[in-house]
Amino acid sequence: MSRTDTTSSRRGVYARRATAIGGLATLVGTLVMSGPSAHAAPPTPPSAGTARTYLAQLTVKSEGSSSGYSRDKFPHWSTQSGSCNTREVVLKRDGKNVETNSSCAAVKGSWFSPYDGATWHAASDVDIDHMVPLSEAWKSGASSWTNSRREGFANDLTRSQLIAVTDNVNQAKGDKDPAKWLPPTKSYHCTYARMWVSVKHYYKLSVDSAEKSALSRILNGC
Repeated sequence: MSRTDTTSSRRGVYARRATAIGGLATLVGTLVMSGPSAHAAPPTPPSAGTARTYLAQLTVKSEGSSSGYSRDKFPHWSTQSGSCNTREVVLKRDGKNVETNSSCAAVKGSWFSPYDGATWHAASDVDIDHMVPLSEAWKSGASSWTNSRREGFANDLTRSQLIAVTDNVNQAKGDKDPAKWLPPTKSYHCTYARMWVSVKHYYKLSVDSAEKSALSRILNGC
């Protein structure tokens, strides 16, 4: 084979390699661009390590009485801006391509519920869950708060206290703590525990022994 033939042959190999590499890059780019986009979520809770530290700092005591409790003592879905209340703000924050009408009600969009992995396309199928339920908070120390502090707790957009989830899953949770109920999606348990502990720690709410044991087990496995 002459030098000219060898050079031509090499050029042919390089050209085929370049074509293959270019095709691979195009394929990878297509896969990246067409892959599922990240869904919106509440403010990120502290790490598992920090949550374990917070949990150790919480007061452990038996749950208090529900005597005197009423949701009305936790004014919720307060106005945030204009005609938008807290529920509508969370629907907008946690949803994708959400459109609202002149009253700030969500009329279009999609919502991914990390509790059960379901996606919904109607706001009526979505509840805004209080991570630490209002009744649970009442029995953990909020019964002694002012109505103003309870309103702040029930409408807290700064911490991971509010999250859009499937309505019937939220209803199954009710006012149960993590010793009695956890999201159906097991891979979300670590995040759920981190969120729960961060809220209780910020508001200086107590935990009962079974609740603390369940949270410890989850956080140790994160």
